[in-house]
Amino acid sequence: MGTTWFSNDEMREIFESVKNWGRWGDDDEAGALNLLTPERRAAAAAEVTVGEAVSCARELPVRPNVENPHPALHMMTRGGDDCVVPGIGMESTMDFVGVAFHGMATSHIDALCHVLVDGQMYNGFPASEVKSTGAQKGSIMCAKDGVVGRGVLLDIPALTGATHLEPGTAITIEQLEAAEQRQSVKVGQGDILLIGTGRDAKRAESGPWHPFQGGLAGLHPACIPWLKERDIAVLGCDGVSDALPGNNPSEWAMPIHQCAIVAMGVHLLDNLRLDHLAEACDRNSQWSFLFTVAPLRIEGGTGSPANPIALL
Repeated sequence: MGTTWFSNDEMREIFESVKNWGRWGDDDEAGALNLLTPERRAAAAAEVTVGEAVSCARELPVRPNVENPHPALHMMTRGGDDCVVPGIGMESTMDFVGVAFHGMATSHIDALCHVLVDGQMYNGFPASEVKSTGAQKGSIMCAKDGVVGRGVLLDIPALTGATHLEPGTAITIEQLEAAEQRQSVKVGQGDILLIGTGRDAKRAESGPWHPFQGGLAGLHPACIPWLKERDIAVLGCDGVSDALPGNNPSEWAMPIHQCAIVAMGVHLLDNLRLDHLAEACDRNSQWSFLFTVAPLRIEGGTGSPANPIALL
């Protein structure tokens, strides 16, 4: 496979071959979250062996830089120097948070209405269903009761003893399966798959960089049929799952996003922090765990900021 990428027609064939449209009914808006059945959630709870909880989110990115051109807002509305609430007398402090969470900096979950192909979102719903007031179909509200299941982390840099993959590296199927073998774990139906590329280690070493200009490690598009074969419920990454910049035709600028979200109905978790989880998994010799995501209940939302928690 090497570094060979695909033509527009080849990507179209892949897209069509992995479609889950109609699999859970023509009106379905949850996609592969349907794989997170009560039985699978209960089984995932059995993954907890030591009770160690690990956050997989980055701190809210409030400082602007090349990877964060639209920083989140965090401001105090009542500080300790003026903490008495008028008319009540109680002392308190309060703040305000605002965030445009899509992009390359904030840890978030993408709803199925976030990406479209040929003017259609997952299950064939038209782009017109996303209005100025929010999404009428495919919103994050399908996950309003949370995303709970068996998480599996594949630590790709550890295959060579490295701390990180170089930006722009395209991860292959062979590397995914080598990571499974090294970690004695196998990705299966209904799993929440997390791909570690060492992005945080790279940032700590050389500082932030522009993801589209400097690149991000991610999955080669040839991995898409593998994801379909393993029948995962959710895909997450410390990058954005796509290798950037990709050697793709313009119609398929981010093929993992386009095929996973639109064709397969797989929600994506972007910009996670996975180095702490990798350390915990290595320390406990355990690479599967109970994994939970609690999106905000945003009516019509195209996703949500997220603080996913792995419980080992």
